[in-house]
Amino acid sequence: MNDQFQSIDQIKATAIDMLLKFGPKVLVATAIMVAGHFVGRWLGRMFEQLLVRFKLEAPVRSLLVRIAYLIVLVLFAIMALQNLGVELLPLIAGLGVAGAGIALAMQGLLGNIVAGLTIIFAKPFHVGDYISIGNEEGEVLDVTLFSTTLGHTDRSKVVIPNRKIVGEILHNYGKVRQLPLSVGVAYGTDIDMALATIDEILRANPRVLQEPAPVVGVQRLADSSVTLCVSPWVAVPDYVAASGEVNKAILEVFRAKGVAIPFPQHEVRMLGNPAP
Repeated sequence: MNDQFQSIDQIKATAIDMLLKFGPKVLVATAIMVAGHFVGRWLGRMFEQLLVRFKLEAPVRSLLVRIAYLIVLVLFAIMALQNLGVELLPLIAGLGVAGAGIALAMQGLLGNIVAGLTIIFAKPFHVGDYISIGNEEGEVLDVTLFSTTLGHTDRSKVVIPNRKIVGEILHNYGKVRQLPLSVGVAYGTDIDMALATIDEILRANPRVLQEPAPVVGVQRLADSSVTLCVSPWVAVPDYVAASGEVNKAILEVFRAKGVAIPFPQHEVRMLGNPAP
């Protein structure tokens, strides 16, 4: 029984010694980490105000602010570990070996991160631009450190890993697109009147931009009709709606004015004498 009490007393004495020896250091280390948290948040807000002046998108600003916060937190963590008497060199060496193994296992993820940083700083496109890359095209909806999200006209989305974008040929249409429309009219049509009518239709449509100016003219002389080029500029979100509205308006106005839109015609001639 006495031995048990002696063991308990020894444990209590050891705990008190550990508390007296390491307690103040733990409190100081905790205070350092708490201070690092608040300093990191304060510096993050200051950094974000600076980034706003460079007109970076909100997702990019948020990412860079988080990176800055983590850097500050790591620096304060190093100070906290030094206060606790932790040997940093063996720790750093161990982290380096572990980091090399993690890097080999996460090559694809790290490739996306590097590519994402390249996109963020090089800015080959912005949110709201319409781009084409490889077999995919669409409006840029979001750009993150790992991927870029495109929106299609059918309201579907495609998420492309950033490493698939960097190094590829990229076509950036910007925030406006040109409608590649055309209409065929009969050869007997007053072409100047038809072109003037199309100009009026385009000016009356609120989705059609007047700058850049729409391209309207004779595109080619086809077998059965004169093909007129109708290529106005519209904002990316209006692309599908404007195409339908312009085509519908041209059809209705041409019908009202008696402008014929001929069907393709083919002349077939029979050679030789008919069978008796």
